[in-house]
Amino acid sequence: MSCALTDLFPLPIVQAPMAGGVSVPQLAAAVCEAGGLGFLAAGYKTADGMYQEIKQLRSLTGRPFGVNVFMPQPEYADPAAVDVYAHQLAGEATWYEAELGDPDSGRDDGFEAKLVVLRDNPVPVVSFHFGVPSREVVDALHRVGTFVLAAATTPDEARAVERAGADGVIAQGVEAGGHQGTHRDVPETDGSGLGLLSLIAQVREAVSIPIVAAGGIMRGSQIAGVLAAGASAAQLGTAFLATHESGANALHKRALTNPLFVRTELTRAFSGRPARGLVNRFLREHGPYAPAAYPEIHHLTSPLRKAAAKAGDAQGMALWAGQGHRMARELPAGQLVEVLAGELATARASLAGGGVL
Repeated sequence: MSCALTDLFPLPIVQAPMAGGVSVPQLAAAVCEAGGLGFLAAGYKTADGMYQEIKQLRSLTGRPFGVNVFMPQPEYADPAAVDVYAHQLAGEATWYEAELGDPDSGRDDGFEAKLVVLRDNPVPVVSFHFGVPSREVVDALHRVGTFVLAAATTPDEARAVERAGADGVIAQGVEAGGHQGTHRDVPETDGSGLGLLSLIAQVREAVSIPIVAAGGIMRGSQIAGVLAAGASAAQLGTAFLATHESGANALHKRALTNPLFVRTELTRAFSGRPARGLVNRFLREHGPYAPAAYPEIHHLTSPLRKAAAKAGDAQGMALWAGQGHRMARELPAGQLVEVLAGELATARASLAGGGVL
């Protein structure tokens, strides 16, 4: 990775931005203070909500940090399919005594307003999910001194990130928890995502910009592995979800290692876009029928997910998690960074001595 960017954080450890209240300022600050790059998640927040979190984070740390922004989504959902799914969810609404949300609550997640805030109040790093910003957007952020990253799940998407002028690409393997950062949501490709190591190799040959590897990384030895494969840093989400500072619901944190939840799946059940979560009742019952309709399905199911959490029912929540979820460690975030750094150093020493990870 370019020296200027890596100088921002001493350790090649990036805390993934997890929307929905997980990546709170306290979590990002703890990661930054420990030598990693902490991230705030602007997704599902208003521009002012994002700005207030940036102010709070700045009061907690003087170290560089990042903010993640969702790209606006094109209108391709079939309204009839959304209506059918709403009828299928009627029983859930009755069970949780909640009204279904309005699927037409907005498509752009306040994108333009957030860009105004980020230009007027620059932050060190901004990353984008669900697509690539225009060259004009990237240039505007560069002019205020911000480094720009964007997620990619294929070599072609990585090329688009490079063409936009971004400083690096977040190569997201299919192992990753939460939403896949595909640039176009094509149902025909569901389940065909690339594993992280294969993706890193292909992206490395496709682009010349630095790579941040994301997907299922839970240990320092895995960080060493992706660095050896050609990445410049590793982005971890699920590993930080269980930390003390994480804003995740306590039910969500416990579910990561609960024997009741033995595996993950990519599903459209909760949001209408492929996202990896722990397999629970809601996912099993509704995943097979959920249409490709983001953010309509996200808005539709939002009250149900909130009601399930309020009722203490993990079977109705979106329990986003990567494939390595059972390796989660309940530690303070700063201590987790220290442990990961120690494991990374041990793994590198082993490799240097001809050992194995």
